[in-house]
Amino acid sequence: MKAFYAEEQKRHDPKAFLSSGAAKPNPEQPERVERLLAGALSAGCTIERPRNHGLDPVSAVHTPEYLDFLEHIFERWQRIEGASAEVIPNIHPIARSGSYPASAVGQAGYHMADTACPISGETWQSALWSAWSAVEAAEAVASGAPAAYALCRPPGHHAFADVAGGFCFINNSAVAAQTLRKQAARVAILDVDLHHGNGTQGIFYARPDVLTVSLHADPVRFYPFFWGHADERGEGPGLGYNFNLPLPRKSADAAFLEALAVAFQRIRAFSPDALVVALGLDAFEGDPFGGLSVTTPGFSRIGEAIAKLGLPTVIVQEGGYLCDELGDNLTAFLTGFGGKKA
Repeated sequence: MKAFYAEEQKRHDPKAFLSSGAAKPNPEQPERVERLLAGALSAGCTIERPRNHGLDPVSAVHTPEYLDFLEHIFERWQRIEGASAEVIPNIHPIARSGSYPASAVGQAGYHMADTACPISGETWQSALWSAWSAVEAAEAVASGAPAAYALCRPPGHHAFADVAGGFCFINNSAVAAQTLRKQAARVAILDVDLHHGNGTQGIFYARPDVLTVSLHADPVRFYPFFWGHADERGEGPGLGYNFNLPLPRKSADAAFLEALAVAFQRIRAFSPDALVVALGLDAFEGDPFGGLSVTTPGFSRIGEAIAKLGLPTVIVQEGGYLCDELGDNLTAFLTGFGGKKA
């Protein structure tokens, strides 16, 4: 299986985030890349550098207002006397209709959902190359490869069309799905991250051409709190094209695989031409976030089960944070999916 990654993706190096009101080291560290690369190589992947695809595939799912913000906000932020070293919002609108603020501080609050996605001078380029890795993997699958892996870092599934959040800036899974849509009439996105893919859901919530399915820790007491509940089914033309499967905290392999079987039933009913897997490895029992309890062999079983759908598949890296088994978990998923045979 081909894997796509660019060294520029390591340059984004966030320093801190707020968790329960306390400043803590940001867990979305560049070191994740080294462990994921090792895991992909152990699964037999060949690593290739993506091309610069410009803004076309990114602007297909994100607003021009938001992309302009991401590109220029750090430079503008530095002109504020006494500003922090990274762009971190300190105010958020309670409604996002109506006027648009002119100030950098106001725009940061408008376009950043939380304090977990600080923007530095390297963030824009890292996020672009991350998205271009997803584009390259999608194009490989559209050209006939049965599967391809995009080592996307920073991740993307918490990014809405015009909002960053949860370590995410550009929604790589959405970019991959939209790229596939050039040839595929219908695309399904299956998100198996610990956290609900709220940004992905938001981007496609009113669309019937992309089915979004997410398995995740129940958000009633877990990030992202406000999205990911079972009654969120889509709206307008997209009603019935969004399917959430929240799981009780500490759910392990058996419960996850049972929910996955339910997800497959919905995906088969949609009859997609291609699949995007938003692969979070943070459902692992030893992940620092500790929400679910999937084991390393469990990831192999998850990969094997998804492969049996028999769909052209783009695997897009989402979460999975620093622990000794991070690379092993990726190896387990990819080999279970069939990585050494592809």
